[in-house]
Amino acid sequence: MSDMQRVAELATRIKENVARVIVGKDDTVELLLVALLCEGHVLLEDVPGIGKTTLAKALAKSLGCTFQRIQFTPDLLPSDITGVSVFNQRTAEFEYRPGPLLAQIVLADEINRAGPRTQAALLEAMEERQVTVDGVTHPLPRPFLVLATQNPIELEGTFPLPEAQVDRFLLRVSLGYPAEDEERTILRRFREHNPLDELEPVISAAEVSELQRIVRQVFVHPAVETYILRLVAATRNHEAIQLGASPRGSLALYRTSQALAALRGRAYVLPDDVKRVLGPALEHRLIVTSRTRVRGHSAAAVLRELAAQVPVPVEESWSVEGSEA
Repeated sequence: MSDMQRVAELATRIKENVARVIVGKDDTVELLLVALLCEGHVLLEDVPGIGKTTLAKALAKSLGCTFQRIQFTPDLLPSDITGVSVFNQRTAEFEYRPGPLLAQIVLADEINRAGPRTQAALLEAMEERQVTVDGVTHPLPRPFLVLATQNPIELEGTFPLPEAQVDRFLLRVSLGYPAEDEERTILRRFREHNPLDELEPVISAAEVSELQRIVRQVFVHPAVETYILRLVAATRNHEAIQLGASPRGSLALYRTSQALAALRGRAYVLPDDVKRVLGPALEHRLIVTSRTRVRGHSAAAVLRELAAQVPVPVEESWSVEGSEA
């Protein structure tokens, strides 16, 4: 079995295990796995009550990873999430007591309800993979995935994330409401017990780290690289967009395309992979003009337009070399 087939097989096992709890959200679970394999983080932006916490717990259990949920509130301090140093009278020394941030899967619930200092502490840990308490640096566990949620409807009493901080998230995804048949399945599945209680790991944290290494080996043909660069450049020159995607956006599109290809058992990236992750990887990095907002158009609509306009590389230009990688 090749490395990419192994990635695809393990990913299928994870998705099937999560699907024992979460109904009809295979695409969302796939995007979470993409972020996990890229060592990135996800902003879950959706209304309350649709299963964001349950999804995070199901993913953590399936991966055999430690899990912590942090409820962000206006009075939450940076030390409440990073941990504190406590004086031990017996040893006459300070001892570090880890905060909830030192888990492998962290659900930062309603991140926009915490003050800017606490938000910054979380985002610094996401970027640096470490926390510093009283001058001592403590590395975060691997793998490390932050799933941060925010409610796009209720904004009273919140501290909206600045664009520079939103840009730090690899992907932004939404779960959406379930269809009627899916919601009926949820009612029946949770009628007698919570299936989350019976969920068992299907992969270890050490295997996740190995899969992350494999994903970086996925081949990207120069023609597909050019396609990625032209899509990003188009966001910077479109009249409806005030601020286009940065080079961090280009890198996000590149890395997530690699991960998606690996999840589907390929050692090379297709333009379809790029199109699939275009919205989740770039939409939250764009600022549309006020005129565009007044007209009711969104960044997602602009990206769909650009995907239709930017020429897709033809198969002969990249698939042969890609299949040999």
